[in-house]
Amino acid sequence: MKALITGGAGFIGSHIADAYLAAGWEVLVADNLRSGKMENLDPAARFTNIDICSPEFPQYIMDAKPDIVAHAAAQISVSFSVREPGIDARQNITGPLDMCMACVRAGVKKIIFSSSGGTIYGEIPDEPATEEHPFAPMSPYGISKMAFEYYLRFFRNEYGLDFTSLRYGNVFGPRQDPHGEAGVVAIFSKMILNGKTPTINGDGKFYRDYVFVADVARANLLAAEKGSGRAYNIGTRKATDVNEIFRLVADAAGFDGAPNYGPPRPGDLRRCVLDISRAAAELGWQPLVSLEQGMQQTVDFFRSQHRAQGAS
Repeated sequence: MKALITGGAGFIGSHIADAYLAAGWEVLVADNLRSGKMENLDPAARFTNIDICSPEFPQYIMDAKPDIVAHAAAQISVSFSVREPGIDARQNITGPLDMCMACVRAGVKKIIFSSSGGTIYGEIPDEPATEEHPFAPMSPYGISKMAFEYYLRFFRNEYGLDFTSLRYGNVFGPRQDPHGEAGVVAIFSKMILNGKTPTINGDGKFYRDYVFVADVARANLLAAEKGSGRAYNIGTRKATDVNEIFRLVADAAGFDGAPNYGPPRPGDLRRCVLDISRAAAELGWQPLVSLEQGMQQTVDFFRSQHRAQGAS
């Protein structure tokens, strides 16, 4: 199996690359390194420095002829999408549409799309959201993820390009970028390891579904053979607030201080948790790494980075 991972030098994309390589696949990585890093990549992956929105990218796909494309490249900042909705749309919709046409022409069998359960459903006040929950994105970022899912349906119906859409909760883990939706874990880890006290926005009672990145990568592996034309929530079905995230990071880092509290961020959702029954039944997927285990692995990663930087 030959797989192309867009954004494959980034946080989630590099873990997908690891999962595919471990399965014995040929792995191609396309990344412009705007937020991705070469040190995230296993040397066994064949890397090309290219922007998915560039005029050259469709020809790159035509030449590469992968069996599947795991599309993880994106403009990932919700706050940036609010400030610059046009740029967000170009990077998360228009460029990827050119990619889809190139996939059709190159004979790609399937696109596995890194979507966002954490933003497309909007506020989820009661039970965890199933995949049938109405879309109610509250940011251009969420709107772009929703729109591209509809475009994937179009390409499947019109051109026979198969897809599986994976709607992630708040992904965290080693190599995490502090600017993503689950960036609070990376931010807290780095601050504590640098001897600083993190600040929690508002009362900290903002509940999310935090899922470990290795579990997300495994979902991408399973989706290569299953889930034709379907969308799946990839989370834990557990609500965890920011106060608890601080406690877990502090425990893992050996920090016994109390956090600071600042003003709430405008527009933050109070609660977003995902039902994962469909992924369990149809993909055979469920999270294997607990929040505590994942948090320890994440803090250990940032601690090793901190030590290496201190020694350099």
